[in-house]
Amino acid sequence: MTDTMDAIREEMRRTAYQKKAVSKLSGKETLDYAIAFFKEHGYRAGLTGRPGQMFVMGGKEGLLPRVTGEIKVQSNVGKGHVTMVTMDSTGEQLHEVMAAFHKSLRTLGKESKSTNQT
Repeated sequence: MTDTMDAIREEMRRTAYQKKAVSKLSGKETLDYAIAFFKEHGYRAGLTGRPGQMFVMGGKEGLLPRVTGEIKVQSNVGKGHVTMVTMDSTGEQLHEVMAAFHKSLRTLGKESKSTNQT
């Protein structure tokens, strides 16, 4: 039993994804975008009871019987009044999907920057 728990803890540590990013979208728009993104990738996603926070849940991945993640947003941060996005998850496939979400936020920011300049 202890060996199993140690293996699960190690898998959680190995597959953890913890990053911060900025979004040009509002906090609500960022959460709506994130929920749609994760649902498209086969995960359950929705708002939590806390303002500015959402959950991501999935089934078994590797040694983990269930995978989870969360995204928190804080609006109007810094000089540019951007939305700060904190991503936290664990799971081998969820790690990759969370990284793809992170990359898509960067792409959205670049697209909105180029649209604003023209």
